[in-house]
Amino acid sequence: MFAAGQLASGLGTILTATPEIKQTKATGRAIALNRTGEAGALPANNETAGPDSRESYTLRVTSKGAEIQARSSAGLFYGVQTLLQMVEGSGPEAALPEAEVQDWPALAYRGVMIDFSEGELLRVSEVERQLDLMARFKANQLYFYSEASIELEGYGVANPNGRYSREDVRHVIEYARQRHIDVVPCMELYGHMHNLFRYEKFADLALPRYGAEYDPRNPRIYEVLDDWIAQTTRLFPSPFYHVGFDEPWSLGKIGVVPGKDPFKTFMEVLRHVSEQAKSHGKRTCFWADIDQGASTLSNHPELLKDVPPGTIACPWIYEVRTNYATFIEPLAARDIPTLVAPGVWGWNELFPDYHRSFFNINGLTATGRAYHTLGMINTTWCDSQQTIYRLTYPGIAFGAAAAWQPEPVNTNTFFHDYCAVVFPAAAAADAASALEELSVVEEIFERVLQEDTQSSFWADPLAPGHLKKLQAGVQEIRRARLLAESAQERLQRALRVSPDRTLESLLLSARLFDYLGMKSLYAVEWAGYFRQLKENPKKELVTLYIGIQMNSTTYGMLTDLREMISELREQYRQAWLDEATPFRLQNALYRWDAEWEYWTAVKKLLVQQVLHGWKEGEPFPDLESIRPKGR
Repeated sequence: MFAAGQLASGLGTILTATPEIKQTKATGRAIALNRTGEAGALPANNETAGPDSRESYTLRVTSKGAEIQARSSAGLFYGVQTLLQMVEGSGPEAALPEAEVQDWPALAYRGVMIDFSEGELLRVSEVERQLDLMARFKANQLYFYSEASIELEGYGVANPNGRYSREDVRHVIEYARQRHIDVVPCMELYGHMHNLFRYEKFADLALPRYGAEYDPRNPRIYEVLDDWIAQTTRLFPSPFYHVGFDEPWSLGKIGVVPGKDPFKTFMEVLRHVSEQAKSHGKRTCFWADIDQGASTLSNHPELLKDVPPGTIACPWIYEVRTNYATFIEPLAARDIPTLVAPGVWGWNELFPDYHRSFFNINGLTATGRAYHTLGMINTTWCDSQQTIYRLTYPGIAFGAAAAWQPEPVNTNTFFHDYCAVVFPAAAAADAASALEELSVVEEIFERVLQEDTQSSFWADPLAPGHLKKLQAGVQEIRRARLLAESAQERLQRALRVSPDRTLESLLLSARLFDYLGMKSLYAVEWAGYFRQLKENPKKELVTLYIGIQMNSTTYGMLTDLREMISELREQYRQAWLDEATPFRLQNALYRWDAEWEYWTAVKKLLVQQVLHGWKEGEPFPDLESIRPKGR
């Protein structure tokens, strides 16, 4: 009945009239949903993929009507998603083509990991939007990543304004269950725990004190670990339990007990939490840092023999590689089950690097299938604490599609295909073109400035090293800014026919890139002004370049920058609050305030050092003279 309701609602949007639902044998030109078995609604332990899987379905459309048949409610639900994608036209012209579809998942577990700890605290309503998107593209697991963002008894001092209540979590679990998505707790039970250890009550558990990793020398850690496992396994009914264990940066560097191997101690802690989770009826997953900077397993492959039996390793890599086998083969060689974990590269970016993400997701997923992986976890992160999460939606959909189908997703048509599903037809083409343009802009700035675009956005463009990069890449930056402005125009048109919140977030990204282009190109222009004036310091040129072009209150470039960063600050604030609570927002906004203050300081120095400080006949000041110190 839930799937039928989803179908009626979806068709109602297309037809502008909601079809009637009847719980009876279909007669006439009806769309029948026929469940033929009692298979489970959610993925269980030891799930299988393929044509005989729990989630497979058959869909037939003839001139007499349509039928979706499956042996589980999940299969019917996925058939409904496909049927909605098949509708051609809208309103009175809407039609279904005659067809027969036999469909099943290539991977049994198709997860999305949402970062609920490192950036925004998403509103529950936003998590619902994410689940709706995941369900539409047939994902069946949500990995609820938590460092200290879930209310637990005995930890009231930790992160009081940045966590979900147990009732919030239960609501998310139920909302996901209706959409055939299992919510898996993705805890951090070794590293990444600074949000707990920064409090004095728990500081002695950390290595180093107030750090981010558990100190395995402290026997009290087992009391905390066992308590967290007991509380969270009661809260989450999922048969799976992810314990983290990635990036142990302090391991083997400090706190080493004489005569004891710290890496074996690390594996002992993993064995302990795995056994604890098992005692509560759960199967453990952990991040397998194979060939990573903070790796334990690549530098110590002998530890693989100590992985607890039945535990699922999750090898992760987010980069573009020609060969992903090195991340999976060592585990497969020891028959350690895996869930491969690519990522949507958007944690330190103004807009996700989708071309890199698509290659990574397709490549790692295909390699995982070759090594008989159980499934895939498509990870999303918020490292910069500035991320607007809606920008990752296309990547979430791409990962779900890559895990369902047996071949790589077509990256050339994906934005077009995605937008055709999620936006009205009148907005889809513009939205798809804007996504591609923003992806190119992201790549250009990464390439020219050789850093992530969040860093570039806040960087001092007058710093000599940074300015040199801008000057060398000025033509590419102009191209990037033109593309960002084209994306703005496309998204404005799309929003006129579809006032969608995701489109608003995309428009914000386009404007952020426009500002980054403006600030970069203005800095190059100013360097040219100062170079020309040093060679030929005519008073009329000083008035033109410095007094009018740069400093005019009405038309000056410094006024442009202060106006634009002020407008963007408010748009960013609204975008944040539309999807998340105020937690961490003010901390994020201080960077915007600092940017405005920087241009105010430049303007003040320009007046002091040049307009009032320079006298005709004297050497003209350097550009460095208007650069605020301490930036």
